[in-house]
Amino acid sequence: MSRVPAHHLDPPRSDRVKPAPRYLLHPLRPVARFVIRRRYDVRVHDVHHVPTSGPVIYASNHVGVIDGPVLAIFAPRPAHALTKREMFKGFLGRFLWHSGQIPLDRYNPDPAAVRTCLRALRDGRAIGIYPEGSRGAGDLARFHRGAAYLALVSGAPVVPVTTLGSREPGGASGSLPRRGARIDLVFGEVWRTDPVPWPRTREQVEKTSLLLREHMLVQLDRARASTGRELPGPLPSTDVDPDPDTGVTDRGAP
Repeated sequence: MSRVPAHHLDPPRSDRVKPAPRYLLHPLRPVARFVIRRRYDVRVHDVHHVPTSGPVIYASNHVGVIDGPVLAIFAPRPAHALTKREMFKGFLGRFLWHSGQIPLDRYNPDPAAVRTCLRALRDGRAIGIYPEGSRGAGDLARFHRGAAYLALVSGAPVVPVTTLGSREPGGASGSLPRRGARIDLVFGEVWRTDPVPWPRTREQVEKTSLLLREHMLVQLDRARASTGRELPGPLPSTDVDPDPDTGVTDRGAP
């Protein structure tokens, strides 16, 4: 019987959760890049900010329905991205799981998703997370605590990601950019925090979340300046994706 690495035993334990699959995560990326680039002008910037080995957390803004696939396919290292559980149905759900994506219950505590992410990080892999929770303006006005919590537990560096052009101004949350549209994926400067041993307090996680958000806002502004692009603005008023009030900025940024 193989010996479990000691770091998987640190609370919350990650040795008893099934790891997210990898066998479709790597080989499909070259084919998927070719297919997507036949429709969109995808430009990837500043990949030198991404550590070449060890655990890493991609933390991205979220403006359009194709943000997740673009990050998974074009990031320099493939990521196990947290994806809302509602999408894991039928063929699509099976494909998402077997391509390494992690289902997340956004409305209830989801220890299985947390442990699956920690298993990936403790195994030296990359995960992707959208702190805004749902698609929107992409300006980080809403900011959940998950990315900071995972960084506090694992000590993994966080790489901010800014996605620009994945939704047209005024477009609905499920809309796609026009054919030939340019999509920019900008990787920002790494943010790090020291791991905090169990038990971690809500106050520690909240403070760390606010620090991470400040860093990501700076990187967002730099991405806009370097690409000459702007965010698409808010979703139409009739297009609302319900999102739980669990962020540090539920009632406006402090």
